[in-house]
Parts: sequence; C-alpha cells; structure tokens
Amino acid sequence: MTTRRLLLGAALGALALSGTAAAQDLKEFRIGYQKGGLLAVVKQQKTIEARFKTLGVDSVKWIEFQYGPPLLEALGVGSIDLGTVGDTPPIFAQAAGANVVYVAATPASESALIVPPASPIRSLADLKGKKVAFARGSSSHNLTVQILAKAGLTYADITPVYLTPADAAAAFARGSIDAWTIWDPYYAIAEKRQKARTLATTKDVDGSNSFYLANRDFAKRHPEALRAVIDELAKATQWADKNRDKLAAAISEVTGVELEAQQAAVNRARIAFGPVSDAVIAQQQAIADTFVKLGLIPRAITVRDAVWRPSGS
Repeated sequence: MTTRRLLLGAALGALALSGTAAAQDLKEFRIGYQKGGLLAVVKQQKTIEARFKTLGVDSVKWIEFQYGPPLLEALGVGSIDLGTVGDTPPIFAQAAGANVVYVAATPASESALIVPPASPIRSLADLKGKKVAFARGSSSHNLTVQILAKAGLTYADITPVYLTPADAAAAFARGSIDAWTIWDPYYAIAEKRQKARTLATTKDVDGSNSFYLANRDFAKRHPEALRAVIDELAKATQWADKNRDKLAAAISEVTGVELEAQQAAVNRARIAFGPVSDAVIAQQQAIADTFVKLGLIPRAITVRDAVWRPSGS
C-alpha cells in the first residue's frame, strides 16, 4: 500500500499543476459514483469543489449510479467526466469501443457469492444447475466466473440471472434465485437483513481491482484538472484508511445504508490508491482474455491501450 502511494506521489510531483492554466475552458466537472464508495464521502467533504475553485471551476456535479456498466456508458458518451467502477465494466466498455481511459487503481470492494441461510447449497459444487444472480458486466460477473472455475465448474453449469443490485436484492429476499454474487455494501446488507450465508468471497480467488476512469476526450483536453482530481482522491484515500469509523459514519449518512452494515463493509475493505501499474494491467488483461474465451465480450482487447498516459505520450 505504502509503495503504491509513494509511486503515485512521485508521479504527481513530476506532473505538478500549472496554476491558472489548469482548468482552461472547463466550466463544470461531472463525477459518477456508486452507493457506499469513497466518492460518496469526497462528495460530502467537498474537497474536489474546494480544489477546483482555485482553478477557476465553480461547478462540480455528482451523479449516482446503481452499478458500473451504466456509469461507464455515461462516461463513454461524455455525460460525465470521471467515475469509479469494479474490474469488469471497463473490459466490457473497451470491447464495445467506449471512449474511456483508466486513470487510477484501488483494491476491489469485498464481494461474495451468497445463499439464503436455509439453502441446501452447502458447497461451491452444489451450484451446478442453480440460478445465480449478478449484474451483467459488473465485477460480480467476473467473481462468479472465478468462483465457478475454483469449484471445477464452468459458466455453462449454472443458469445466470442478470439483475441489477436492487432487483437481485428483492429476488434474493423472496427466494426466487438460488445464489447471488454481490459487492459491499449490498453484501453486508444481505448478511444483516437476510442472514445470508457466504460460500466464497474475493479473498478466495485471484486478486482484483477497482478503477477510476475518465472520458478519453476529457483527459486529453484537461490533463491538469484530471491530475488535480487524482491528487485529491489520493489524499481522501489516506484519510479513509486512517479513519474507518468516520468513513463508515459518513458513507452511512450520505447513502442511507444502515451504519452497522456500512461498518462491516468498511472494516473488511482494503483501502489504497495508486497508478495503473503493469501488474494491475496484467490482472485486467487476464480477466479480459477469460471473457473472450467464454464469448462474453465480442472481441479481444488490449487493456494497455485504454490506460491514460499523463505525459501525453
């Protein structure tokens, strides 16, 4: 964690802001965020607003999304300028030709494949032939694939049920699906409200990341403004890691998620922030290659082609 922060700090130091030229013609900065994430607290603390005022940008607009794919769709068409998602949405977006770039990485939220407490499913092998819900193109899609492989099963061994988190939560509560793959804080909420039983989590499979991404055209036009945002996000991440109780309380206040569930989510989260390194790119490429083999994305992609190069090279 410390190494990644130092690397990011060095990169930011080498790319210092140029003061009054930083914002140029930028009038409004638009951020997409999801329930329960760090950006919800950054929104509450207004640190980006304060930083942008020094650059002559008076308006920062925040747009909430339920999960990653719709956020990246908005990012690709330029309806927002920056957003954060899990590992899989950028892969689907790049395969579809979306106009987005990776700008920073952070550890993935804790996610899990869960079943109702009285479910007859006792092991991963028992998932064969069962209905497993997750959001198509989300990080839970990749986690499902990895968990199945760990159990010696294939994607064809289950009946995937593509549902948004809200719809999946309702289906899980009424028992119309057999299992659900989901991330925090929805995972923590299901544990608290439905006493969900966990079959596997992100800790049981290969490592993964979440990402901050920008609209590619925005990154080209306003690199200094983007660097300013990255700088503020790095500071916010350091604060969050050292103040988890305050972080949980703040997210709970902003999102309305009950504090007990939010505390569980925050306490098990890995909180860090860094560049999109070669190791991170390799992890993303492995996921993309798997999805091509499964026929889940229409073409092979090179993840590195979608990584922002701040120097403009």
